[in-house]
Amino acid sequence: MAYVIPPAATTSLAVVGTQDLFPVHNIYCVGRNYADHAIEMGHDPDREPPFFFMKPAYACLGDQGVMAYPGESEDVHHEVELVVALQSGGQNIPVADAMACVYGYGVGIDMTRRDLQAQAKQLARPWDAGKVFLHAAPCSALRPQAQVGELAAAVINLAINGEQKQHGTLDQMIWRVPEIISRLSMLFPLLPGDLIFTGTPAGVGPVQRGDRLHAAIAGIGELHIQVAP
Repeated sequence: MAYVIPPAATTSLAVVGTQDLFPVHNIYCVGRNYADHAIEMGHDPDREPPFFFMKPAYACLGDQGVMAYPGESEDVHHEVELVVALQSGGQNIPVADAMACVYGYGVGIDMTRRDLQAQAKQLARPWDAGKVFLHAAPCSALRPQAQVGELAAAVINLAINGEQKQHGTLDQMIWRVPEIISRLSMLFPLLPGDLIFTGTPAGVGPVQRGDRLHAAIAGIGELHIQVAP
């Protein structure tokens, strides 16, 4: 038995310190998971449970990549995030068992066509066009969980052309990694290779053609990308 057309190539991310590759399956993203970001977007962070949206694997762009500025938008924003990479999955995973699913961590940027997202919100339509496009989910090489120390106070930041735009610590997350994994597994069947973008601190803003972005999380890694001229 053979496929009637060639299957799509597997998207992958590098693993720190090895020649190994991590195969990317689905990408899940948590909305408004930092109180200060929720506030800057006009929402009350104390009143909503976690909610999620998805991006396809082709949205990934690795370290040192060049991001194509997407069409149909002139207001593309950066959102730096901790990325959790899963080595196993399941459904209805208890919080106490969730960390056993984690392979490692990376530094990601949830790129957003903010103008299209705003239009969708205004019309009460899905956000897909605002969140999904080629290179909408840049991500660093992954660091295995065994090499990562305490995450809670780790500093997360993003700079554009050397100027800091976002800065925070991971303990500002409203929903923690085990809680996110558990809640996601109640809604979707999680699978090996899934990535979870866990939300962004305040300071989101636009990127311009030609910009150089540097995102980092202490103890996890760094991500360098350039927006194509």
